[in-house]
Amino acid sequence: MIDLHCHMLPAIDDGAPSLAVAMEMARRAVADGIRVTACTPHVYPGLYENDAAGIRTAVAALQRALEQARIPLRLVVGGDVHLVPGLVEGLRRGVVPTLAGSRYFLLEPPHHLAPPRFHASIVALIEAGYVPVITHPERLDWIDDHYEVFVSLARHGAWMQLTAGAVLGRFGARVRGWSERFLDDGLVHLLATDAHDCARRPPELAAARDAVASRLGSAEAERMVAVRPTAVLADAPPESVPMPAQPAPTALPGLRGLIGRGLRRMST
Repeated sequence: MIDLHCHMLPAIDDGAPSLAVAMEMARRAVADGIRVTACTPHVYPGLYENDAAGIRTAVAALQRALEQARIPLRLVVGGDVHLVPGLVEGLRRGVVPTLAGSRYFLLEPPHHLAPPRFHASIVALIEAGYVPVITHPERLDWIDDHYEVFVSLARHGAWMQLTAGAVLGRFGARVRGWSERFLDDGLVHLLATDAHDCARRPPELAAARDAVASRLGSAEAERMVAVRPTAVLADAPPESVPMPAQPAPTALPGLRGLIGRGLRRMST
């Protein structure tokens, strides 16, 4: 498996606080069946002042440490990028990291409030030639009233990445419910750990992959953790990558509204 979202680099954001924790995270990832990890620290001006050059240096240092310890995990560069003014220019200049230097990059929306012009900003990134991979939409506080925005963005070419722990219910019933809706609606492109440590948010994918396989079939689960991540690392054009299957139209009018109301009740 390939994990395209992981905060393993030590002492660079709110992820691994030390090299020792980073090494243990790498061991846990390998034991779980992960062979490649994208190191994706937050890139958030004013809070986490990371850039592509600094992340490359940190990845190279951690890779050397893994090789010396004979931990067979390959690392690639990435970033958990926040939506800020000038993002397109930062990507073009190579200051903002993409995943392994590809056209794909992780985009983390604000957790608590929907940003103004969110849809238009994401579409502009797509029109500039990038593929924004929107991270953990199922965990956003504002998803209840903005789900259709993400449906539209997926149709425009944005990708969606769910958190492994969310699929397993580790973030609560409400978040698990939204994870299942994204999955059932054929909107999920990638499954990743978004790991920050070894205890509360570990770098483990296998159990979530198996849960997705039980729901959508093993082939689609493998696409989320192996096939599409491989395409990302190869910078394959998105039109050449197998997309999630869209569900057949339901014959029950109002079913989506009933589901949405049920999910909203779960959040109260």
